[in-house]
Amino acid sequence: MEALLLRLVPGLSKEWQGATPDEIARIEQLAGRALPPFYRWFLSRMGKSMGRLAYPTLDFSASRVLACYEEKMVAPEPRFFLIAHESDEVMPLHLFYDLNAPARSDALVTSRDAQGNEQHDGFETLREMLAWGALLQFRVGTLLQQCEGMITGDPAGLLSRLDPVMSRLGFTQPIPTGPYCRLYERSDAAMICKSLPSEDFEGSQVFTLGGADAGALRRILGEIATEPALEVEVDEWKPKLG
Repeated sequence: MEALLLRLVPGLSKEWQGATPDEIARIEQLAGRALPPFYRWFLSRMGKSMGRLAYPTLDFSASRVLACYEEKMVAPEPRFFLIAHESDEVMPLHLFYDLNAPARSDALVTSRDAQGNEQHDGFETLREMLAWGALLQFRVGTLLQQCEGMITGDPAGLLSRLDPVMSRLGFTQPIPTGPYCRLYERSDAAMICKSLPSEDFEGSQVFTLGGADAGALRRILGEIATEPALEVEVDEWKPKLG
């Protein structure tokens, strides 16, 4: 993960700043249990500043997390732990870990308001959320042509069929991911895929694909669509095709 981020954002190691050991210890005390190992790594690298990886309205800093609990904006609870404060006043859905849903040395990321109303699960892990966002901003979003759409197939076998197709096309996976997310890269193109983590997972993956031109993207999607168990639907081209 660290290698991926430093490759995507040259100079990031001079921008990001970690939380202090004391801040990390206080956060763990508030959580009431051992922090997921990935979150501990995140705090040690970016717990003070995320540099260019920072989100426009989400504050992941250790100081902000601690302040939210000290100011009683949120109350400590055994299952959900605040990891990012949302400053958008129109819809202030803050990010929480669901510590009862651990996954691969990390945990489920969900959003909800400070009062603990309806939650909206976003990513199975914080690692996948950060990598997906970084690849979108610093690879897919920098390519000349992008398209968005959906890949559907049998829930049990969609990714096991998609992975070999992407490998044949020369794509690699920069980090391991779970059943609700895929990240693919090659020198001239990149694709990010995600679905909401849910027990009712139906197999579809929303994708954003970037490349040199529409022809290159159509060739990639055409190869995916030739797999008998996979269907591809494109909803939008950016920029729009003439």
